[in-house]
Amino acid sequence: MKTSFKEIDKGIVGSLNFPNSDVLRTDKKKSQRQHNLERAMALGNLEQIKVKIYFEDSNEKLFVDTTIWGVTDESVILKQGLIIPNKRIHKVI
Repeated sequence: MKTSFKEIDKGIVGSLNFPNSDVLRTDKKKSQRQHNLERAMALGNLEQIKVKIYFEDSNEKLFVDTTIWGVTDESVILKQGLIIPNKRIHKVI
């Protein structure tokens, strides 16, 4: 079964509801996600390169094409102070 993600505008992120559960199951995948987020932040800050963030809110699977401005242990910070919890991110490309 192929899972499809729906593209949304970055501005909608602020109105989404994010559950506290993690979409990834293993510590290895969670560690890799954090590494990829930090790498994507560096690319955005140094080279102004956009990435696609694939994530899940309380209703559906979504993705946004954007620049990551900051990464913490808990969340990803986008332009205009928009935040996506790390636990809800499937992958970043």
